[in-house]
Amino acid sequence: MANSPQSKKRARQIERRTDVNKARRSRIRTYLRKVEEAIASGNADEAKAALQAAQPELMRGVTKGVVHKNTASRKISRLASRVKALSAA
Repeated sequence: MANSPQSKKRARQIERRTDVNKARRSRIRTYLRKVEEAIASGNADEAKAALQAAQPELMRGVTKGVVHKNTASRKISRLASRVKALSAA
């Protein structure tokens, strides 16, 4: 338990940041799910549009410190290759 005034303040700040980060992470997952659903439906145009919407959202998560840069790059790369395979087929 926090005892000093500074540690109590930090605990309050962490609580607020946790809520913000949780919302950001949820937003990113929603965008990723839309791409996954478009790929599963087999609609190449919809998948491409969803991926283009998800990319900046993922990279925004990187700048905000919610997602690691390599994790975001890996996710984008794997989704892009799946979308490309879908449009090629």
